[in-house]
Amino acid sequence: MKHSTIILILALAAALSALAADNKNTTRKVDFDHVKEVISNPNSIYYYPKLLQSFNSNDTVMTVEAYRNLYYGYTFQEDYNPFRESVYTTKVEQLYYKQPHTRAECDSIDKYASLALKDNIFDMNQMQFFIFVLKEKKKHARVAIRQFRLNRLVAAIMSSGKGTKEEPWVVIAPEHEYNIVNFLGYVAIDHRDEGNGIEYVAVERKEGKNVEGFYFDVRRMMEVAAIKFPDI
Repeated sequence: MKHSTIILILALAAALSALAADNKNTTRKVDFDHVKEVISNPNSIYYYPKLLQSFNSNDTVMTVEAYRNLYYGYTFQEDYNPFRESVYTTKVEQLYYKQPHTRAECDSIDKYASLALKDNIFDMNQMQFFIFVLKEKKKHARVAIRQFRLNRLVAAIMSSGKGTKEEPWVVIAPEHEYNIVNFLGYVAIDHRDEGNGIEYVAVERKEGKNVEGFYFDVRRMMEVAAIKFPDI
């Protein structure tokens, strides 16, 4: 089993546990008007600069609700780009898939994954690579912090729906659709636009399961893209 697969399984299990433990965060739709209101209010516990500061610190007590406002509130930030990709991602991937790793290669993955996450704080692929290399370097305290961030991020997205046509999961970046599918242990085999900001990812059937695919709500993502990148 690949290291990344192990990380995915751990992230999903922890995310589901976080959802179950946080009674305030039963599955419900994302109210972007409300998100905008609370993250813009300096007196709110979800004021965006406060959330970002907690996220970037060693905070491992942020709730799923805090992560919901951090994740969906990011769409209201000036630097939000739903198609953002760091120039460092290719370097990280090239090094990661060249196994086994030397100490120098681990240091390079650490360096470039960190830089990639500064460019795109919600890049879950880079989060996984970073967790992997920290485990390789036996940086257990840092692993715990990074794993917490990934777990809560997954939990926040999964709290937005059930992945069904009636209750799709809301994502703010295209790759997050595939991340969630992978976290659930499925392999994507097709992708289609259902119209009205809803997308469907078909998956390989698993023995004993009748799941054929999952639905995602990308309306907010496309709304912002239409404003910021009208020529795309």
